[in-house]
Amino acid sequence: MDGKTRNNIYPGLEVDIILKKDQRTGIRTRGFVKDLLTKAPFHHRGIKVRLEDGQIGRVIEIFEEE
Repeated sequence: MDGKTRNNIYPGLEVDIILKKDQRTGIRTRGFVKDLLTKAPFHHRGIKVRLEDGQIGRVIEIFEEE
C-alpha cells in the first residue's frame, strides 16, 4: 500500500518514509508512526508523519500486519 491516502495511516503502523534530506537519493527510513502531520485526506507525494523516534518525513510504503 502507498502512503498517499491519510485513511490508510494511523499511529503504531510500520512504514517507510523519505526524509527531506534524502529526497534526492531516495534513501528510506523505517519506523512506527507516532503522529500524522498532514491534515488533507490525500497528498500526491505522501502523507507527512512523525515517527516514534522523532524523525519526520513522507510515507513511501506501508507494511500491513499479517
